[in-house]
Amino acid sequence: MQQMEPKELRADPRINSQTGYNVNHASVIEVAGVIKWFDAAKGYGFIVPDNGMSDVLLDARCLRRGGFEVACEGGRAVVEVLRGPRGLQAFRILSMEVSVADHPVPMLPRRARSVVNATNDLQRAQVKWFNRQRGFGFLTRGKGTPDIFVHMETLRQAGLTELRLGQFVLVRFGHGSKGLTATEVRPDDASLGPAVH
Repeated sequence: MQQMEPKELRADPRINSQTGYNVNHASVIEVAGVIKWFDAAKGYGFIVPDNGMSDVLLDARCLRRGGFEVACEGGRAVVEVLRGPRGLQAFRILSMEVSVADHPVPMLPRRARSVVNATNDLQRAQVKWFNRQRGFGFLTRGKGTPDIFVHMETLRQAGLTELRLGQFVLVRFGHGSKGLTATEVRPDDASLGPAVH
């Protein structure tokens, strides 16, 4: 599949009824990229465009309109995208190639984000709070210690999809823009608490 530059397309009258965007203020562009992740239970995921644009929201309604039930992480897709008030959102799937999808998800190029270097060996910590929809949470090593910020991308690198309140993990961390930041998280065999959403 060749890399495609975005191109302006004519407004489609179905856009307004299916997305709620005002067609007069939204432009439709064609974008090719890699499916970063898709959660069928939540009904959405994201595509990383080849051209460096910000991630594109891919929801289950768009998949169904295109004749698909799920999007395989690591697969390639060409979609028509709307730039709306909340960012880029896929409106129509033009093609999807799942034969190139890998499981687990291959490492994608990192977005421009501050790099945090670990300053410690693995330490045991407990999940203080984690929200999968927001994509981050906090770990604690106990009273009197600063919380450790953990991002969803760090979990995905370890093959984890979520953390549970009270769950114990092994963590490497360093000093980042948000204070102590996890650079690596591994599961520990301690007891698990209830799921945090």
